[in-house]
Amino acid sequence: MNQTVLGRRQFSVGMGAVALGGFGLARAQGEGRIVLGQSAAFTGPAAQLGVQFNQGAKLFFDQLNAQGGVGKRMVEIRTLDDGYEPDRCAENTRKLIADEVFALFGYIGTPTSLAAMPLFNQAKVPFFGPFTGAEALRQPFNRLIFHVRASYYDETALIVRQLTNLGLKKIAVFYQNDAYGKAGLDGVTKALTELKLTPVATATVERNSVDVKAAIDKLVPAMPDAIVQITAYASAAAFVRAARKAGFGGTFYNVSFVGTQALADELGKDGAGVVVSQVVPSPYQPSRQITREFLEAIKKGGDKVQANYSSMEGYVAARVFAEGLRQAQASGKITRESFITGTESIGNQVISGFPVSFSATSHAASKFVEMSMLTGDGRVRT
Repeated sequence: MNQTVLGRRQFSVGMGAVALGGFGLARAQGEGRIVLGQSAAFTGPAAQLGVQFNQGAKLFFDQLNAQGGVGKRMVEIRTLDDGYEPDRCAENTRKLIADEVFALFGYIGTPTSLAAMPLFNQAKVPFFGPFTGAEALRQPFNRLIFHVRASYYDETALIVRQLTNLGLKKIAVFYQNDAYGKAGLDGVTKALTELKLTPVATATVERNSVDVKAAIDKLVPAMPDAIVQITAYASAAAFVRAARKAGFGGTFYNVSFVGTQALADELGKDGAGVVVSQVVPSPYQPSRQITREFLEAIKKGGDKVQANYSSMEGYVAARVFAEGLRQAQASGKITRESFITGTESIGNQVISGFPVSFSATSHAASKFVEMSMLTGDGRVRT
């Protein structure tokens, strides 16, 4: 069992699958297992994103395997820690491809996914369900990449629409100084431009850093009505606290990649009123079928997985991946090629109450976005 220690909490990462390596992994693939490779942050300031997404995906695959898998083939995830650093992700991707994983699954982040792209393109390995909404992974169309979540353009469009509908037009952007942050900034700017507005100020933070002083010094004096944050939970929390201490009395909006529960945990009571856009249904409202299935799986698994938006997204991505496998199996044999064409053949479908749409010309399954708010007691409401 691979253990990752994060602060005072200890998590199991990729149990079972992570033990498979080198020849053992390739042999297991040949014996009938479908082994997926996931490079993600399991340590460092973005670790909760990788841990929670992985736990949700593994929860579904464990359930699927208990029911006989797909065509009697079990699905496993092999995990490698990249700490949310592109160079480490690229090296991990080389290892996973060399180990002949069936597909790459659930990569966490834009800069890491972009570092992996030339490698999986060259090897022609499917890249499924990345935890990012960046346009650089969506345009131009890439037959190997399948998105389950909505884009950052979809999220930031809803954020800007909600703010301007409230009469809040002085909008600033605090963003991570990399491809992810710039993708979010582009989305906010695009949405504002359509309303003949521009950001009143912008400032950056480095990836995996909580040094927000320069950003505070730049944004707070601009006196925006709201600040849209395009970063991960540690720096987002540091910025919220510092901005309020500096006298900022406006509102904070975040895109889903921030990691909602992780942000709530970091902020505690200081999180009250912080808004986060979401790309999967609420994991707390069992009125939706996919949420009921998710919560029931957690219960059957002995409550080892925390119900939150990141684990929910992992569960949903795994659920949709399995549907692609079933379509491939129906064609006669599960191969990478039959998986790609099988997933494209899903078309417009509602999977456990979650609408998805795939085709031979579009691999962006969803435009679902809704808003949520932290309550200050570690909870989230929609």
